[in-house]
Amino acid sequence: MPLPLGNQTVTLVRRVRAGTDDYGEDVFTTERVMVEGCSFQPVSSAEQLGTADRVVTRYRLFAPPGTDLDAVDAVEVAGQSWEVDGDAENWPDLAGAAHHVECYLRKVEG
Repeated sequence: MPLPLGNQTVTLVRRVRAGTDDYGEDVFTTERVMVEGCSFQPVSSAEQLGTADRVVTRYRLFAPPGTDLDAVDAVEVAGQSWEVDGDAENWPDLAGAAHHVECYLRKVEG
C-alpha cells in the first residue's frame, strides 16, 4: 500500500447524469465521496479589475491513486467549494504503477 500523499480529507462532489429533462437536456444529481490521504496546495491568486472586481484562486489537489475526478466535479476542503479546473491526471511511479491523481482546482469570488 503506498504512503499517503498528505493528511487532509476532502469531499468529492461528483456530478452524475441522472437522465434527461422534457427538452432532452441532461439532468444531473450529485454524489459525495470522502477521500483521505490528500494534499491540497496553493498555486496562485489573481485579482481581476473591471466592471466587477473578482478574485480567481487556484490550488492543486494530490489524491490517492484510483481517485475518480472529472472536469465537471467539485471538491470541498475545510468548508469551501472548489471547481475542478480541467482534466485530472493519473501519475505513475518509477515502476509504472499508479502513484497519485493530480488536478487543479479553482474558486472565483466577486
